[in-house]
Amino acid sequence: MPYSYLKVDSHDGVCTITLHDPDTRNALGQEMAEELMDALDRFEDDPESRVLLLTGTEPSFCSGANVRGFSKDISEQGSAPTSGPLPWGDMEAQLSSRERTDRALAARVPLRIYELQKPSIAAVNGHAVGVGMGLALSCDIRLASEKAVFSEAFVKMGLIPGDGSCWQLPKLIGLSNTLLLQYTGDRIDGAEAYRLGLVSKVFPDGQLMDAAAELAHRLAQGPVRSMSLIKYLVHKSLDLSFRESMELAHTAQQVARGTEDHAEAVKAFLEKRPPAFKGR
Repeated sequence: MPYSYLKVDSHDGVCTITLHDPDTRNALGQEMAEELMDALDRFEDDPESRVLLLTGTEPSFCSGANVRGFSKDISEQGSAPTSGPLPWGDMEAQLSSRERTDRALAARVPLRIYELQKPSIAAVNGHAVGVGMGLALSCDIRLASEKAVFSEAFVKMGLIPGDGSCWQLPKLIGLSNTLLLQYTGDRIDGAEAYRLGLVSKVFPDGQLMDAAAELAHRLAQGPVRSMSLIKYLVHKSLDLSFRESMELAHTAQQVARGTEDHAEAVKAFLEKRPPAFKGR
């Protein structure tokens, strides 16, 4: 399917989705979000596509939300009623309202990426700002170039991080570092992102995409059904006790033992040869 705001390429089990709107430095607007949700659905439904590699057209990964529609939204919504100088009461009132709606499709894209039942890699080649950072955080693995720039920029627009990073970041970098980034909206480079634990590896400019593609193809040649079960187990275990996680792991292992890839791995071991995994 042709897209206006994405480039999609599938090769040897790797689906590379490139955010492509150079005029906005790949800002995530409604149209791009719709295309991205469609492309993610197609990726997950395609048995030949085993690993997602997400990046952006140079010089940016994703510059954040497309703010062109913000003024229109403000005009349509007007000022929200407030109950006083402290906002938590307003929050509780909104939560209890039956009129609550989530209008922003772009805000739902990070969750869609996070819930993919296949491995995903973000190759952050430039600015990952606001929801752009949220897209990267939602991938299983994040790689960055030295020129990458990360920013929780929502506060600079008088907004909150509505992309899931309030859940993601404390688990990755701790509470203090999370609130420092989210209160200030300060920008950090690839080296600082690596120091904090936001990314797994940092590469010199010009080497990122080769390294990311190499990792993606390596994963695509592996037992991706087992990787999917690993992802399920890790996600669920975030909210479980150790005992509960072990019980879940027992069930996951039973499922893994029934896969063709497990049978192939055992056979290959006995025959002293590399296994040829098929992702089944």
